[in-house]
Amino acid sequence: MSLLEQYEQQYATLIAEITAHIGRLQHQQQSGNERHELCRKIDGSLPEAQELLEQMGLEVRELNPGQRTNFNSKLQVAQAELKRLQAEYTQTKEKKQRPTNAFTTLDLTGSGGDFYDEDVSISNDQRQRLLDNSERIERTGNRLTESYRVALETESLGAQVLNDLHHQRETLQGARARLRETNADLSRAGRTLNNMMLRALREKVVLYGVGVCFVLAVGVSLYLTFAPSSSTTS
Repeated sequence: MSLLEQYEQQYATLIAEITAHIGRLQHQQQSGNERHELCRKIDGSLPEAQELLEQMGLEVRELNPGQRTNFNSKLQVAQAELKRLQAEYTQTKEKKQRPTNAFTTLDLTGSGGDFYDEDVSISNDQRQRLLDNSERIERTGNRLTESYRVALETESLGAQVLNDLHHQRETLQGARARLRETNADLSRAGRTLNNMMLRALREKVVLYGVGVCFVLAVGVSLYLTFAPSSSTTS
């Protein structure tokens, strides 16, 4: 579970507790100590809820643009709901701080029953809103889980692609090294072939030279052999 999901669940639980405490403060005739304890819990929970919203806002900044837009809308709704609870809590405290004879006067005039019915209706509305908020948060959590799963699959696929690219890079580097070695071998073979051709050419020149010398030697020998005989005969 991501940190944002944990904040979201903590916020939902905290809002449910605040709503329940405000409902008790509105519809029950608590003693002074009980009202003081409820007010103390609510006063401590409201800043905590605001802090959770701020932490969620910081986490939302790390999301991609599409998810960030969606969560920003949810944060705005959650902020509006928290402000509504703060205003409702303030009104409830002010109402509870009115003199007791005000409620007695209402009962004497016959309007106290209507006031109680109105509070019960408000409580039912609050419960319905709480249930709706819980369902929305649950759906949001499911979408976050699905998005997290898709992100993990995308990350795994990206890692696999990077691994394949790494292997392909190593293969290309090996092929390049073998190509350089082949070029070096071809260069050495070319130099060797050139040396062999030069050596064969020199040997051919020497052979031709030897042949010419041999022909000249034979000619000179024949000339020397037959030239004196011709001069003696004459």
